[in-house]
Amino acid sequence: MARRIAQKQGLSITSDFDAVRQLRSRGIHQFSRNAVLNFGEGRPIAPGANDPAAPAGATPGPAKASGSQATPAAPAPAPGPAALTSPAAERASAVSDIQRDIAHRRRRALTMLMARLSVFVVLPAALAGYYFFAVATPMYATLSEFVIQQADAPSGGGGLGSLFQGSSLAMQQDSIAVQSYLQSRDAMLRLDEDQEFRAHFSQPSIDPIQRLRGSGGIEDAYKVYRHAVEIGYDPTEGILKMEVLAADPQVSAAFSKALISYAEDRVDGLTQRLREDQMAGARQSYDAAEERVAVAQNRVLALQEKLGVIDPASETAALMGQINTFEIELRHKRLELQQLLDNATPNAARVSGVEGDIRRLDAMVRELRAVMTEGSSSGGSLARVSAELRIAEADLGNRQLLLQQALEQLETARIEANRQVRYLSLGVSPVAPDKAAYPRAFENTALALLIFGGIYLMISLTLSILREQVSA
Repeated sequence: MARRIAQKQGLSITSDFDAVRQLRSRGIHQFSRNAVLNFGEGRPIAPGANDPAAPAGATPGPAKASGSQATPAAPAPAPGPAALTSPAAERASAVSDIQRDIAHRRRRALTMLMARLSVFVVLPAALAGYYFFAVATPMYATLSEFVIQQADAPSGGGGLGSLFQGSSLAMQQDSIAVQSYLQSRDAMLRLDEDQEFRAHFSQPSIDPIQRLRGSGGIEDAYKVYRHAVEIGYDPTEGILKMEVLAADPQVSAAFSKALISYAEDRVDGLTQRLREDQMAGARQSYDAAEERVAVAQNRVLALQEKLGVIDPASETAALMGQINTFEIELRHKRLELQQLLDNATPNAARVSGVEGDIRRLDAMVRELRAVMTEGSSSGGSLARVSAELRIAEADLGNRQLLLQQALEQLETARIEANRQVRYLSLGVSPVAPDKAAYPRAFENTALALLIFGGIYLMISLTLSILREQVSA
C-alpha cells in the first residue's frame, strides 16, 4: 500500500520500507482513512494531518529555512516491528468506521423512507379506510336488465337488410340512444319530479361526501345522479344493464322501475315520427285517390242524367235492333211493291198503300239513324253520348285502379309501421335488495392504498431522475 501511494505521489523508492519512510517524512500515513479513500478515487493526497501519530500542532514535511539557506530535514528512523503492526489495526479501525457510517446512513435512509411512506401512503389509506368502515352510508343497489326488440318482419323479405333484422346490431342505435337518455339531465329532472330524487339524497342521515347539499343546483344533483345510476350496454348481446343506488332498498327499487318506464316511453317515441310520416303519406295518397274516384263517378252520373242514357251500349244495341227490323220490313214492302207493279193492271189502292208503308218505314229508319248520329232535341247524338260516357267510365276505371293501389300502399305502410315499433323487454326485473352493496370497505381501502403507493412511487422516481440529471 505504501509503495503504491508513493508511486502515485511520484517518489523514487527502493523498497517498501523506503516508501513508508518517505511517506512519513511527508506526513502521509499509508493506512489512514483519507489516504485509502483518496487513493481509491485516484486523487492526490495532501500532506498534513493524515498521520495519526503526528503530534498536535506539528507541521509535517521538511522544514524550510528562511533566506537563501535551508536546514535539511533529519532522516526518519526505519519503522520497527511495532510500526508494522499498527497500520493493520488502523486499517481495520478505518474499515469499521466506514461500515458504521454506512449502516448509520442506511438506518437514517430507512427511517426517512418509513416516515415518508407513513405520511404520504399509510396515513391517507388509513383515513380512507376509516371513512369506508365507519363513516360511509350504506347504499343499496337494485339491478335490472332489459333489451330493446323489434317487431318481426314479414317472412317474404329478402336482401342484405334482412340479415340483420331481429339481431342486436339492428337495435344498437336505439339501445345507445336509450342509454344516453337515461344518463341525461332530462331523465334526472323527470325522476326528481316523480320520485323526489334530490330530496332523498339531501337527507341528513347520508354522509357528507355522498350527501347532496340543500342549496345544490342541477349540476350538483346531476353529479350525484351519475354516481347513483350506472347503465352499461353490451353490444354483443344487445342487453342494457342498470344499477341504481339509494340509501333505502325500497327507494332504490322505485327509482329503477321509474327509469325503466322512462326508457319504455323513449323507445316508443324513437320511431313514432317515422311511423306517423309513413302512415300520413299513405293516408294522404289514399284520400286523394278516393276523392278522384268520387269526382269521376259524379261526372258519369251527371252525363247519364243530362243525356238520359244509362248505358250507351244498351241504347245503341236497341236502336240498331230497331233499325234492322225496320230495314227488313222495308225490303219486304219494296218487294211487295215490285210484285204489284209487275201486274198488267195493278191495283192502285194496294200500290198506294204499299208505297205509303215504304215511305213511313224509310222515314223511321232515317229518324233512328239521325238519333244515333245527329242527336235529338233532348240531347246530343248517341255516338257523342257514348263517347263521353266511355271517356268518363274509363277515367272512373283508372281512378278506381289508383284507389286500389293507394289502398295497397296504405296497408303496406301500416304493416311497415307496425314492424317499426320498438318495445322494451325486461330480462331481470328490479327487486328491492335486503343487504347493502356499497361501500365495499376492504376492497376500497386496498385500492386506496395501491393508488397512494403508486402516486408516491411515481413522484419518488421522478425526483430521483431529476437529482441525477442535476448532479450530472
